[in-house]
Amino acid sequence: MLGIVAVVLVIEVVGAVLTGSLALLADAGHMFSDTIGLTVALAATVIAARPATDRATFGFQRAEVFGALINGLILLAVAIAVGVQAVARLVEPGEVEIQSLPMLIVATLGLLANVVAALILRPQAASSINMRGAYLEVLGDLLGSVAAIVAAAVILTTGFMPADAIASLAIALMIAPRAVLLLRDAVHVLGETVPVDTSVAEIRGHILATPGVIDVHDVHVWAITSGNPVFSAHVVVADEVFANQGTGKLLDELAGCLADHFDVDHSTFQLEPEEHAHHEDHFHD
Repeated sequence: MLGIVAVVLVIEVVGAVLTGSLALLADAGHMFSDTIGLTVALAATVIAARPATDRATFGFQRAEVFGALINGLILLAVAIAVGVQAVARLVEPGEVEIQSLPMLIVATLGLLANVVAALILRPQAASSINMRGAYLEVLGDLLGSVAAIVAAAVILTTGFMPADAIASLAIALMIAPRAVLLLRDAVHVLGETVPVDTSVAEIRGHILATPGVIDVHDVHVWAITSGNPVFSAHVVVADEVFANQGTGKLLDELAGCLADHFDVDHSTFQLEPEEHAHHEDHFHD
């Protein structure tokens, strides 16, 4: 798939130079970001698959998030550059003569390549922020190719040359929101905020409803990468649980609850008797 995108990138660059089309150049710039993004995504996926070590105890899964961050920055840079150039061409059209028929042919080739790439990436996009970034880039590229095709058709049938700059501006406006969305998701993970689909209050309620649990505090929920939340908490337990040696069973119940109801496979609980919880703040100073 990477080869397909790279070949079409070269075709679009050559086509943009020969036809004078800014829309093709914008689409080529987007495909260039796709090429880099897919390369980064591939490298990040390989790195993320490496096992944990004594220095990287959670493994290297966060490499996917860094890959998504790079992709988002590339997308944003392309959107700004294309938008500025499109506005400049609309304000000062100059004497650019767009070769609409070759532009239409090249844009159609780009559309076909992006459809194939999107179909390949779609199954992985739901489970990985990194693959979602690559998929969004290709999907945006597909829409960019459609915009270039429409602009070429308008110029071919009416001779309205500003259609090319308008299509370029539309491509930039399509790229920017997806870049911001991808950057937001990456920053959320890197900032170790609570995943958007997770409710701390709901988790706390489930834990408190477990027999033998008196209270829960120091609750932390974050994600190593998308779809991989991590949980830790201090759980105050009734004295009889310790007296009856029921801590093992309680830990199984709590871990099972987190896994079954909240898809948290990595959870850590510190079980505390009531007398310890009363003076624990002293150790947190």
